[in-house]
Amino acid sequence: MDLEQYLPVILFLLVGVSVGILPQVLGYILGPNRPDDAKNSPYECGFEAFEDARMKFDVRYYLVAILFILFDLEIAFLFPWAVGLKDLGATGFWAVVVFLGILVVGFVYEWKKGALDWE
Repeated sequence: MDLEQYLPVILFLLVGVSVGILPQVLGYILGPNRPDDAKNSPYECGFEAFEDARMKFDVRYYLVAILFILFDLEIAFLFPWAVGLKDLGATGFWAVVVFLGILVVGFVYEWKKGALDWE
């Protein structure tokens, strides 16, 4: 086995691991360590929880956030298509038209279902 062939991969892994671990080790060594009762409490805000963890909560915020991320990622697929449009030709163009049609149908569906209403 020729080790020179794998040297770039090994170097890449070493740099990646060191970038991930070295700042944590330096922070642990150089950072101040002054624990008190508030820092050692189970909540960062410094006071105990005042409600049950099983309480009902409104999921509309999370639903809108997930839908935004979903449609944002789908729109991100248009950038590579726009860059390579000359090379893709008519087939690539019509494939993206179908993709956008499906995207619009999904958007209209969620709009009609009221997923975007705040009330």
